[in-house]
Amino acid sequence: MSLLTRRAVLAHGAGLALAANLPSWAEAPAPVADTFLADLERRTFDFFWETTDARTGLAPDRWPTPSFASIAAIGFALSAYPVGVARGYVTRNQARDRTLTTLRFLAQLPQGPAKTGVAGHKGFFYHFLDMKEGLRFAQCELSTVDTALLLMGALHAQSYFDGEQPEEASIRSLVDELYGRVDWAWAQVRPPSIGHGWTPEKGFIPSDWKGYNEAMMVYLLALGSPTRPVKPEAYDAWLSTYDAHSWGESHGQTLLRFPPLFGHQFTHCWVDFRGIRDAYMRAKGLDYFENSRRATYVQRDYAAANPLGWQGYSAEVWGVSASDGPADIKLNYTTTTGKTEKRRFISYAGRGMGLYDDGTLAPYAAGSSIAFAPEIVIPALMAIKERYPHTWGRYGFWDAFNPSFNYPDVRLTHGRIEPGKGWVDTDMLGIDQGPLLAMMGNHRGELIWSVMRKNPHLVRGLKKAGFTGGWLG
Repeated sequence: MSLLTRRAVLAHGAGLALAANLPSWAEAPAPVADTFLADLERRTFDFFWETTDARTGLAPDRWPTPSFASIAAIGFALSAYPVGVARGYVTRNQARDRTLTTLRFLAQLPQGPAKTGVAGHKGFFYHFLDMKEGLRFAQCELSTVDTALLLMGALHAQSYFDGEQPEEASIRSLVDELYGRVDWAWAQVRPPSIGHGWTPEKGFIPSDWKGYNEAMMVYLLALGSPTRPVKPEAYDAWLSTYDAHSWGESHGQTLLRFPPLFGHQFTHCWVDFRGIRDAYMRAKGLDYFENSRRATYVQRDYAAANPLGWQGYSAEVWGVSASDGPADIKLNYTTTTGKTEKRRFISYAGRGMGLYDDGTLAPYAAGSSIAFAPEIVIPALMAIKERYPHTWGRYGFWDAFNPSFNYPDVRLTHGRIEPGKGWVDTDMLGIDQGPLLAMMGNHRGELIWSVMRKNPHLVRGLKKAGFTGGWLG
């Protein structure tokens, strides 16, 4: 990597002049940037290795606040372990044992339509499980997309642990069992689309996965199922919603839009979309990787324009996505242009430009795009750490921060106020740490992509969805 200059951050078609006396993050030689990334990657891996229950393999939704387990975070944890082996953080045997423990525990959990005493139903898992027994937490929903995130991590483990040892054979068999028992057609309550989920109290959630978002993996997994697949019409229905919901222009880019950045990242953690296209993308003349690269630049340019006048937003500091926030409250706020007006702040939200933006930034949002646009992502992460050192902790970046939220007398839902710097979270979230680690692994060595290209279930799902070209060809 050449010098990471401010020009690399800003000059994507802008023709901006290079400023003098640049801060250290803006002109960091490759060894400095590499050292920073290596440290961040190790810390983020340690989050999964150290906070996951070694007895069960359950990964907490958040840390250090006492938490239930997140089925999606478990999926990211399963993909974290091979990254740790590749980087030398743990041995293959250590990763194998933790993976086998996780899969065995999940496979033996009871399923059924009861309200309590089960972990899932029809092969799907509840969004949250209690950390001790692995059973449904409170009245959370049976989630199709969170089950998909778990299965993506499981399929990665299946293809990674390809040895002849009995333990690795057991991993592969358990993944086939978990994946094979999911009844995808049952979730097509309004066929051919796939619904968001179900609860025993209220039945199916009245929403289907439509428009471009993180749920592409749901359709790919449903199509690729070796036992209970859906028909290709389900994917056709998914694509048919793009133009109405998603396609358009933003900050000089034409792309499939989805306001929170995580929608452009989650499926990409496991699927290498470079050069492969479905019917929709063939007609548009690009692929989903290029689409996510454009979405990353749109976010950078949105922060540079800063239309809402939030503190700290710039071409160097950006990243609006789903994350924690300070509190659910409306307060008077004075913008960077000096205008005072009532603004709404929120605790946890699926934030996104043009959707909901309360001045909260998530380092993982920028960081999880590192495989798409490292030339702007790496300097952004380094800038955040230098300008806001209180965002950095034992396991890397805290989930989010808000330089505009300087209200010391407000009762906070999450986090704390850093004097003179605004709000910062005091938790890290598994579903945010996960894509950051996965995409750092893909950026430095295609660690997950190279393995998943060999998974027959994923390949089957992609081909049934109509993908052709590139490595599929």
